Amino acid sequence: MQHETFADLGVSEAVVNELAKGGVTKPFAVQKLVVPDVLEGHDVLAQSPTGSGKTLAFGVPLVERLKDSDARPSALILAPTRELALQIVEDLRPIAHARALSIAAVYGGAGIVKQARLAARAHILVATPGRLLDLIERRDVSLSRVRILVLDEADRMLDMGFRPVVDRIVKMTQPKRQTMLFSATLEGEVGRIAKAYTTNPRRHEHAHPVERKADVAHRFVMVTHEGKVERLVSELGEAERGLTLVFVRTKRGADRLVKRLASSRVQAVAMHGDKSQGQRQRALANFEAGVVDTLVATDVAARGIDVAGITHVINYDIPATREDYVHRIGRTARAGASGVGVTLVAHDQARELAGMVSELGLHQELELAGMTPGRGADGGAQRPRQGAGNRPRNNGRRAGGSGGQGSGSRGSGPRRGRPSGRAR
Repeated sequence: MQHETFADLGVSEAVVNELAKGGVTKPFAVQKLVVPDVLEGHDVLAQSPTGSGKTLAFGVPLVERLKDSDARPSALILAPTRELALQIVEDLRPIAHARALSIAAVYGGAGIVKQARLAARAHILVATPGRLLDLIERRDVSLSRVRILVLDEADRMLDMGFRPVVDRIVKMTQPKRQTMLFSATLEGEVGRIAKAYTTNPRRHEHAHPVERKADVAHRFVMVTHEGKVERLVSELGEAERGLTLVFVRTKRGADRLVKRLASSRVQAVAMHGDKSQGQRQRALANFEAGVVDTLVATDVAARGIDVAGITHVINYDIPATREDYVHRIGRTARAGASGVGVTLVAHDQARELAGMVSELGLHQELELAGMTPGRGADGGAQRPRQGAGNRPRNNGRRAGGSGGQGSGSRGSGPRRGRPSGRAR
């Protein structure tokens, strides 16, 4: 049976109507896969990345399975960062309220007393592991009646060292709970916790937007270490550029880069874990509004960023893994829009980067930069061919576009132009 609408998936009229008010009428692929299984009460494992629509994939059936007379909290959603926790609440609050359910977020960097009060009244609790454990130890929150558990971006929670805390939290929920786990990968350590936390789960694997050929033009630019800032400034000076997310590996690197850009008269703002919650929220708000159109972020800080209209993602520092590359570039080309992914590659990083992304079908883009996997001398250092790394104005290969939720699309309009839809 083809599921073309949320009603076809078994979603109630109240929730369908609330989704429609937000411009969400047709389910994404991951939502078609997951929603029916959750409504039937199955545990679910889903390999699905940020930007694929996974928030509604677990959120819609979760609110359908709760009643306003249920214990508070009856459902717990664990997220690795405060930004992601806040985004989940923002996306789910309308459909939760449509079924008379309350929802609240708890996270570090904000007043714990107010959070404790809100958490005690919430049917659905969205939490970062550390702050939730603080509230539990203060006896402000009990998880003894939580019967639905969601672990969102489980791979990042493990990367951030949350495994012991998450283990403790999961053991506090009901043994016969329904569990959903979403992750960019279901292998390795994630696979082990998935097996430990779930019972006879339904497993779904949904490709990342990059891997399912979203409308992204990938470019790899060979640079010297000394010339990276100059090249970045040049990329940021492109007339057709809109909101741009620049990735660096470290918090210090983010702050340092913002200062170096300022000395070149390029305004940017940094976002990382050492910033206060207020600073992070202001930075994100200014970026989303286009007040500052360049945001410099670390991988961890960017996990909660869900901003429509990001036209460019620039890897100032190359990613650590193929999955990180996929996560980073997936921040653009959302909701049917097109986007550009640029990676600055020093000569001694060429072999590493080429090997990392070769399985993504980007051979032509690598060739244009003189970065054929397996070639190169001097321990992997690959010198670019003459002219490699110069921007081919119309040669960036764009794979076939993918459908999107919402009505937005990006053309070649104003610099600050943003689409109206986003995947949730």
